[in-house]
Amino acid sequence: MSFTQKFQMDIGAPAATGPSAEDLRRIFDTAGEDEGLMAGIETARRAAEQRSDTDFSPRKPATIADAGLTPEFVEQLICKFLLTRGSATGRRIAQQLGLPFRSLEGLLTRAKNEMLLAYRKTAAAGDYEYVLTDTGSDRARRSMDACTYADSAPVPLEDYIASVAAQSLTLHRINAEHLKEAFFDLLVGDEMLDRLGPAVNSGKGMFLYGAPGNGKTSIAERVIRCFGSHLWIPKTIVIDGHLFRLFDPVIHQPVAEPESSILGEGLEDGRWVKVVRPTVVVGGELTMDQLEMRHDPQSNVSEAPIQMKSNCGALVIDDFGRQRMPIAELLNRWIVPLEKRYDFQKLPSGKKIQVPFDQLVIFSTNLEPRDLVDEAFLRRIPYKIEAPNPTPSQFKHIVEMVAPSLGFTIDPQVVDHLIEKHYVTTGRAMRACHPRDLMLQARSYCMYHKLPVELSDEALDFAVQNYFAVM
Repeated sequence: MSFTQKFQMDIGAPAATGPSAEDLRRIFDTAGEDEGLMAGIETARRAAEQRSDTDFSPRKPATIADAGLTPEFVEQLICKFLLTRGSATGRRIAQQLGLPFRSLEGLLTRAKNEMLLAYRKTAAAGDYEYVLTDTGSDRARRSMDACTYADSAPVPLEDYIASVAAQSLTLHRINAEHLKEAFFDLLVGDEMLDRLGPAVNSGKGMFLYGAPGNGKTSIAERVIRCFGSHLWIPKTIVIDGHLFRLFDPVIHQPVAEPESSILGEGLEDGRWVKVVRPTVVVGGELTMDQLEMRHDPQSNVSEAPIQMKSNCGALVIDDFGRQRMPIAELLNRWIVPLEKRYDFQKLPSGKKIQVPFDQLVIFSTNLEPRDLVDEAFLRRIPYKIEAPNPTPSQFKHIVEMVAPSLGFTIDPQVVDHLIEKHYVTTGRAMRACHPRDLMLQARSYCMYHKLPVELSDEALDFAVQNYFAVM
């Protein structure tokens, strides 16, 4: 039974109502069958919507066939692991591959009979410690020359597709309470929340624009809190024999899962990892190659693009308009994915495949959207939301929120002096970042002069003189 079929049965939808693993593989084998692929995804999505419990977790496969892998492929992983490790028990091998020990027992026995493995000694609970024979070492080296990958067993693409459909942002319905909870540590006006809510609920892209320092990036980073705290992703995916890594420790923050009491095996499929729902932020350093699978010819393993790493999360294009690549090139690359919610990627073999494009894309910019892109692209990003300058009352509220964390107590008269002298009189525009930045400088001023850490007219005047010298 494939993962896709198990997923359908777990949520109460008959397997016959959705595509089988063979159907999905046939679809993926024929590039360009958009309607077939999307029909499969929509079937999984509709089934997921019928669940009373929206939590998703991948269950352990009973056999290697259930995992969507071949015995020969798994045998190569075992030999390569033992080549680098030296020796290991059967359960340690299973832990490394992320597969249940019971599913590997027959394969280990076959490898022993074929003189690829040998017993070094017995282990607990009917297990053995295995080592490679000379024949097994030769085979492992040949496999390593072809591909150096010796980590956990990969997950087939169609199983990943089903998992994205089951954990999609579009399955969630966001309301005002969800937004207020997500922004509990940030001052966002009710009018702003009322504009953000429908945009977030749509699951489509949005522009966040406005003057620098008004919290656009902070807003974008908190939006994803509305959609639940975690999701499951495979560590590595296999497509037509090609491996590419999806889990990225720089982006994905693992969530610890309890182990079962049975010989330390986890309850879920060990090839997957539970992570905090990701928010991927890229800025001016974004280049076109980050949007494509990047193949390493030495290891023969590819790296997933950033949009796949952000699936079921948020992808924030910060400081949009100042990327190293031309804006038109980026927009043309994403016109179809933003509208269709799937993307095309090219394998090292040259074959094109379709993968999910299922995240909230947020373009954060200091510029007016109409000055950056044409009407055709603006139509595909239906929500344009301005992050306005704070009002004087909001400015004071931000001071009250930030001051305790910096060790300050609030003197309302000092704050009024700051606003009147340095904003009202000068005509300077307020920014949401100013209270924090000015108080940081005031704190440094107090520490240098061995003064009590308190807001004073002198400390803030000093901070303003430094901070706004060229602003």
